[in-house]
Amino acid sequence: MNRRRLPLSLRRRAVPWEEQRPTWSEARPAVIAAALKRAQARPSGNWYVVGASRDLGGDGKLARTVAGQEVVVWRGPGGRLVGGPGICPHLGAPLRDSPVRCGTLVCHWHGLALDGGPHAGWSPLPVHDDGVLVWVRLDAVGNEEPLDAPVVPRRPEPARALTAVYTGVGVCEPEDVVANRLDPWHGGWLHPYSFVDLTVVDAPVPAGVADDGRDALTVDVSFKVAGRLVVPVRAVFTAPEPRTVVMRITRGEGVGSVVETHATPLGADRAGRPRTAVVEAVIAASHRPGFTAARRAAPLLRPLVRAAAGRLWRDDLAYAERRWELRSTGRFPG
Repeated sequence: MNRRRLPLSLRRRAVPWEEQRPTWSEARPAVIAAALKRAQARPSGNWYVVGASRDLGGDGKLARTVAGQEVVVWRGPGGRLVGGPGICPHLGAPLRDSPVRCGTLVCHWHGLALDGGPHAGWSPLPVHDDGVLVWVRLDAVGNEEPLDAPVVPRRPEPARALTAVYTGVGVCEPEDVVANRLDPWHGGWLHPYSFVDLTVVDAPVPAGVADDGRDALTVDVSFKVAGRLVVPVRAVFTAPEPRTVVMRITRGEGVGSVVETHATPLGADRAGRPRTAVVEAVIAASHRPGFTAARRAAPLLRPLVRAAAGRLWRDDLAYAERRWELRSTGRFPG
């Protein structure tokens, strides 16, 4: 690619939404279902995404319910990552509401102090910070063979990347979120404000649950900028573990950039419906000289990236929630 060339293209003919090429016959349910089964068959090592690493600065902490288990993560003495149950072992206070002071989490009910080590019936959990996201390992929930570290996709070098993390919650299960991401054919129809001229150029055939090495969805798509101005790219979708889908740009502007979508089960709501958190990490990179300035402006750009992700996920969570609703009532097609 010529780095001096602007990444923008001008669409010769802007096709109205209703006149774009239908994709329903290509979005075969068997292909999506087979890709989902292959993802579900891969090991996760019982690791679940809790939130963004950036939220653990200073006396910050992350608290979340994962598959019905309350967990809390913070930086203990010396800055080491620590975490464990989010229930105080004394009388059950919610540690999500307790402050961290100089690396020690202090229960706000009676002052029980936790530095991340075993204490008064409280036992730590394995935690991991990959530089962008924080994970917790829950062996009693995952029931898999534990792994020493989570399955983290290959990413651009952090020092040369712009990162932003979006979190949303929907009434669905992780598989509904993953299935949504393994259906790129919906992009131009459900998100016309962001995507145009979308074509899936390669998709695996439904070949059962075995991982036969052909499990990538390759897509040519243009991101809308303004009017007829677009940025065309090629992106590849893969699922490295049961609750993660990665979109990697392999051609066009931002080669090597990734968008990681992680689905974390939270537990049931008061009506007994499952809730799932979508934690999406955008790790953008570019060889253009101007990208250095963009990284310096990261504090200003991150809210814009999160807002763009939030707009997409309003639609995509509606898709995932609808899928769960139909599955749970026996009305899902096929």
